Amino acid sequence: MTQTYDNYYSEFQKNAELQQNLRYKKKYRRLKRIIKDTVFENAALCDQVAQMQENLMLVKEERLFLLRKLCQQQGDIDPSTMIARSQSNSINSSSFNPECSTPKKTTKKRMSTEGSETKNKAKRYNKTARKVVQLIPLDVHGRPIFPISLGDLTVYSLGEVVTDRIAYHTEDLIYPVGYCSTRVYANLRDVRTKSLYTCKILDGGPKPRFEIVSDNDLDQPLVGSTPDECHSKLLMAISLALRSITPKGADFFGISHPTVQNLIQSTPGTRKLAIYKQQRFEVSKNQPMERGTSPVMEEETDPGLGFAALHRHYALANSYRIKEEPSDNDLLALQELLS
Repeated sequence: MTQTYDNYYSEFQKNAELQQNLRYKKKYRRLKRIIKDTVFENAALCDQVAQMQENLMLVKEERLFLLRKLCQQQGDIDPSTMIARSQSNSINSSSFNPECSTPKKTTKKRMSTEGSETKNKAKRYNKTARKVVQLIPLDVHGRPIFPISLGDLTVYSLGEVVTDRIAYHTEDLIYPVGYCSTRVYANLRDVRTKSLYTCKILDGGPKPRFEIVSDNDLDQPLVGSTPDECHSKLLMAISLALRSITPKGADFFGISHPTVQNLIQSTPGTRKLAIYKQQRFEVSKNQPMERGTSPVMEEETDPGLGFAALHRHYALANSYRIKEEPSDNDLLALQELLS
């Protein structure tokens, strides 16, 4: 009798455990289904947000493209000045109250706003002469078509402007993180041959990190905290005879080229920079530059930037040394050899 009771009790316990396990399995499946639906819903919302952001960027780029076209039609007017004027006009129109104002007061306000605009212009823009930029091919949205070929210099990316760190710009130059360009110059191993150098600006924390990498030595980049430091290391690595050349790192990287500088200045965030002074650019009246063309630039005459200029410079220097008269020490050594 007791044995049958024990068997019945054990079977009852097993059935209870099975029922509890089935109940937990149902809850697990329900939670799994809810989590799966939530994941799908979250992915759909993320896709929708990304699509809205893309549409917003397209609208902003179209607005900038139309603004540039308007500036080209109206003459030598910078897009930044037109944006400032539109913002000041919107502020003045929002604060204007026709019920408690007279025409005299409005004229005074207009004169004061014009005076403030002139003061802002004097502070905002650099007092140097306007730089002439070349027209480059643009896509349907007004964005430049990469790569941009400028003689021996080719720009592949403009990068992003860093606004929260003061070391990433100066009064005249901007160092955008992610900027990438290439330049043809003398080889590190053989000065008589050409080599392709890749110039990059990377995020180095408090200060930017400048790199120049040769296509023959990809594992040994030349690193510096300034573009001049990188350019000086490159000249010294090629030959000690090049130490007399003044380094021009900004020109070698291409960030001081008027066309590239104009494109960098047109990117978002440049008006938030603390030290940088907006440069004035003037569009060239020539036809738009075709891809692959090589206009005459400073690199064709500067031995520190152009391969042909480097060879011309040192060919003239070597020929000049040959024509020099021998020194007294050389004459004495020659007499000893002949005796």
